[in-house]
Amino acid sequence: MGSPHPKFAANDGVIDTVKAALGERLAAAFEHVGEIRLDVKREALVEALRILRDDLHYQQLMEIAGVDYPDRAERFEVVYCLLSLTKNHRLRVHVATDEVQPVPSVTSLWPVAGWLEREVYDMYGVLFEGNADLRRILTDYGFSGHPQRKDFPLTGFVELRYSETEKRVVYETVQLAQDFRTFDFTSPWEGADYVLPGDEKAPQAPGAPTPLKADEVKK
Repeated sequence: MGSPHPKFAANDGVIDTVKAALGERLAAAFEHVGEIRLDVKREALVEALRILRDDLHYQQLMEIAGVDYPDRAERFEVVYCLLSLTKNHRLRVHVATDEVQPVPSVTSLWPVAGWLEREVYDMYGVLFEGNADLRRILTDYGFSGHPQRKDFPLTGFVELRYSETEKRVVYETVQLAQDFRTFDFTSPWEGADYVLPGDEKAPQAPGAPTPLKADEVKK
């Protein structure tokens, strides 16, 4: 029985073809887990993608994703996922950058990239030079920080709630409601070795009381 997922064209000869077409614009190319990865120089990104679209027939930009590697000098990678409808083949194009150096926008090649670049900017803070509408798209107005960065705090910086007093949604600085609890991991059947507030009025041996037998119950 054949595999239910769609078949894609083999990677045979793709890297050699790409190297010949992109020349010095290409920093590295290799195959990993059955996919072709192309590392392109940042300043040559737009021309490299134009060649892949027009000359090598990777017509569709399916997605733009971000990756954060905090230990690297250029901590971010912007990943362009391309699909060739005529060849039934996919490529991943990677570009490295940091918080300051902008990545050239590819909206001149694919207008849909405007929204995709805004997502990467919102989640990672990567700047895109030439995007005429580079503003947040997934987080709310006034949001602080970029949630997909590895150093973004899990609690965030602000929280929002509906205020019955002000009859509107209000923003507040994140504050933990209480200190982290200390658990003693005592078996609930044996009971804790401390007295809870209020229990001092009726002292008893640790643990739950043993139920009386039927003949011990006072009439």
